[in-house]
Amino acid sequence: MISFIGKYYHNLDQKGRVILPSSIREVLANKYSSGKLYLTTAPFDKALHLYPLEEWIKLEDKIRQLPKSDESVIYFLRRVIASATPCEMDKQGRILIPYEYRKDAGINSEVVIVGQIDRVEIWDKDTWDSVTDPSKVDIKRIQDGLAKYGL
Repeated sequence: MISFIGKYYHNLDQKGRVILPSSIREVLANKYSSGKLYLTTAPFDKALHLYPLEEWIKLEDKIRQLPKSDESVIYFLRRVIASATPCEMDKQGRILIPYEYRKDAGINSEVVIVGQIDRVEIWDKDTWDSVTDPSKVDIKRIQDGLAKYGL
């Protein structure tokens, strides 16, 4: 596997750790040399994003090119960049999700770990189920939007 893909259900342990699925760990080991990770809040969703160092650097490079006076950039800096923290995976393949991050993302005990090609998302299971429920989105609008991109 060369990208983060798939959806995995796991439980947090008593210390707030969650095991990363083996397929996620495989991508980290085979594609990313540093092994360093960054955890941050998602810009718009009640979720967390986990970036390998190399992808985090790409994101920072993009941000550096943007006007710091733009309202959207200011929001992104305050929401995503300000909340970023280095995150280490232990020998069992677990990462600690600090309490403040769990609280911000509404994460309780059951989580969904979702591959998103160049990053990983971590959701509370109930929140994930809600945002991915087809009956709660405007299917026609989404179809039209994806059709613009040939999807």
